[in-house]
Amino acid sequence: MAKAVKKRDLPVKTCATCGLPFVWRKKWAKVWDDVRYCSERCRRQRTV
Repeated sequence: MAKAVKKRDLPVKTCATCGLPFVWRKKWAKVWDDVRYCSERCRRQRTV
């Protein structure tokens, strides 16, 4: 069985809308390079 990764060891990005840091989530594993926003709310409020 593989060892679990500690939360502090996960990759971090800064949200393009609110500027707050957010960490990698398993559901973003395949698209992590494309993720720019920390939440759906920030994605909807983005400035074009």
